[in-house]
Amino acid sequence: MKLEILGTGCAKCIKLEELTRKAVADLGVDAEILKVKDIKDIMSYGVMMTPALVVDGEVKVVGKVPSVEEIKKFIL
Repeated sequence: MKLEILGTGCAKCIKLEELTRKAVADLGVDAEILKVKDIKDIMSYGVMMTPALVVDGEVKVVGKVPSVEEIKKFIL
């Protein structure tokens, strides 16, 4: 599983990464977590607001930080 955190490094982007790592640990799934900071790469997903979470190439959430429980639902 590939999880991508789209964001330039703002506080919300950092929080999304933190919560995503917690969700992965809680679920015990094998996942690669990548940070995508380049604006062109972020825009290639059609994302205009950050942070965003991409699961296996599919954008799941944009412009907000979901809860750990919401992230778990996106992963499963």
